[in-house]
Amino acid sequence: MWRKAWELYYEGFRNLTLGKTLWKLILLKFLVMFVILKGFVFDTTLGTMFKSQEERAGFVLENLIKER
Repeated sequence: MWRKAWELYYEGFRNLTLGKTLWKLILLKFLVMFVILKGFVFDTTLGTMFKSQEERAGFVLENLIKER
């Protein structure tokens, strides 16, 4: 079953012309979104926000019991 599924997708992608370019564009977009942006823009972790373990624990506890 797994081999037949693999062969189906393999043959389908091998015969694509425009599709290969679109898949490369999609992979490049994911690379930019998850690697570059995550590393530089979304670099706020609990380690950078708080200096001590007690402050981090208090923040997590406060946000876990907060009602929405």
